[in-house]
Amino acid sequence: NAYINAQLNYNNSFENQQDIFDKLDFTKYKKIVMVGYFKSLVDKFINAGIELTIFDKVKKDDILENMNRQPKIISEADAIILTSTTIFNNTFQKIIELSNNSSDIFMLGPSTILDINMFSYRNIKLIFGAVFEKHDERIHEIIKNNGGTRSFLPFMKKVYLTKDH
Repeated sequence: NAYINAQLNYNNSFENQQDIFDKLDFTKYKKIVMVGYFKSLVDKFINAGIELTIFDKVKKDDILENMNRQPKIISEADAIILTSTTIFNNTFQKIIELSNNSSDIFMLGPSTILDINMFSYRNIKLIFGAVFEKHDERIHEIIKNNGGTRSFLPFMKKVYLTKDH
């Protein structure tokens, strides 16, 4: 994942820097599903009074829906916020296949592959990811010391990619 992103994520200029919640009007959707628990984003939905159903294979929280219900709920969703980790845990293709033809899928997370080819998958509308300053040694040190996403959040820029770049 890191290798692919290191090769691809800097091929674009990323003039578009914006958080997914600020970019999109989620009030226009009736059934929103989040695959991968992004707590800070969930808090924004809760504060705005927008309902969503959340699935996560690893995390435990009372707000999470039972994974057994995922196929049915995804097939009914008109918006899916999909963690890019699904590409690497081999659940991405299954979720794409479960989505209905009219759903909007938004890829999200620092592991997102910011490449135009991601739009070749059905229903992908926007791709939200992160970039860092090239050769930022602070990031290398954080990873070397077993730090995760929360540790390097202050050093990343939230960007997004559209079909038109």
